[in-house]
Amino acid sequence: MSYKNVLLIESDTQRRADLNLLLNFIDYGQIESADVKFWRSIDTPKEGWNVIIIGQAETCGLTRAEIEELKNEFGSETPVLLLHHREGTPTELAPPLIAGKIEYPVKHRQLQHALHQADIYHRTNTRPGSGTQTLFRSLVGNSRPIREIRRLIDQVADSDANVMILGESGTGKEVVARNLHYHSSRRDKPFVPVNCGAIPPELLESELFGHEKGAFTGAISTRHGRFEMANGGTLFLDEIGDMPLSMQVKLLRVIQERVFERVGGNKSITANVRIVAATHRNLEEEIAAERFREDLYYRLNVFPIEMPPLRERIEDIPLLIEELITRMEYEQRGSVRLTQNTITALCQYKWLGNVRELSNLIERLIIMFPNGVVDLRDLPEKFRHDLPVAELPEVQMVGQMLMPQALDAPLRIPANGLDLKEHMINLESSLIRQALDDADGVVAHAAKRLNMRRTTLVEKMRKYGLQRVDKAC
Repeated sequence: MSYKNVLLIESDTQRRADLNLLLNFIDYGQIESADVKFWRSIDTPKEGWNVIIIGQAETCGLTRAEIEELKNEFGSETPVLLLHHREGTPTELAPPLIAGKIEYPVKHRQLQHALHQADIYHRTNTRPGSGTQTLFRSLVGNSRPIREIRRLIDQVADSDANVMILGESGTGKEVVARNLHYHSSRRDKPFVPVNCGAIPPELLESELFGHEKGAFTGAISTRHGRFEMANGGTLFLDEIGDMPLSMQVKLLRVIQERVFERVGGNKSITANVRIVAATHRNLEEEIAAERFREDLYYRLNVFPIEMPPLRERIEDIPLLIEELITRMEYEQRGSVRLTQNTITALCQYKWLGNVRELSNLIERLIIMFPNGVVDLRDLPEKFRHDLPVAELPEVQMVGQMLMPQALDAPLRIPANGLDLKEHMINLESSLIRQALDDADGVVAHAAKRLNMRRTTLVEKMRKYGLQRVDKAC
């Protein structure tokens, strides 16, 4: 897990303690607190903070100029969140100076939403100019099938062998084709895609080979075809299984002889292209049904690559979700964050539409919950409908607090309810005691086990009245 660092500038001790508790609860690892009057003397590096929270925004006395000074000190890309009472909302400070606001008393979901807004602010202000193309070329995942796809791409990318990419609709066949082109010696030449199933049969020949002026009614000028556009590069023939038989014969001739003529012309043009084809159909069955030429199949199927359906690589879904969200942020189409429960639910969905269906869902969630946090109950019903009813873990009493059998298991609220604030205090103090016991009382070692700064741990020990052992700390 990647922890994030928060600088909390807040004078009120209780507010500071409440926010520290919540931030620790949601896995923000390094939290440094300072009084509003003394933020300039903070004895920590000024870089590396993911977010700065300024408390008491309506009365703290920090003017716009002082907040601008703070941002200049810590970096203009560092997001600032303002903490305020509902009845005292500061209206004079707005983006781009601040990334968002947090109402006090702070609610867990609202805090997550504000921190997500801060994350978007940081991403937007540190976005590299060439990020979109890098994202587009990416082949996301660490599952065994995807690692095998990468290995095959490495093997064939730098050759001129024709490649056939097989797989269900929406699995990312064009992404593989673009990776093949990008990693080949033709990368500086055009990558030209054409969907053979989306073009009417009577227009497909002109689309592929071009036409001369006057070749047919409406041909008012000479037009280059996709083969000419892809000269020196890669021609991607998507949905090749939908190509009519009459065109299959002409394509076979071009592949064999590496020359073609425009429609209505008699001049031979050299076809210096590498052909990558793709289809969701079973071409062997299409051959048996006499809908696809066997000789063309063997010409195209020199090096087959089969894309696995998403349901066979569910471990890649969290990475795909992050990739899709990041891509939409780069395209300035908005953003969203998903809770762990939501991601777990999506990993159990069947995904008949594969990655394309997942992409459509993420886009829908961004529209429905712009810059928000999506929980399980926010998902459309069909993504929750088939979920098995998981048996909740048993809960046992430890001291005065409720603890599930595993820290990452969901906690069940007892029938008579609980005091959340008291429970969180007990939970935090108990974990600190365990860390100190494991570290034989050495504060520096305990802080390392808890993934927090030593000074932060000392403050928490003082707050909870825990004994400090100073040996080697």
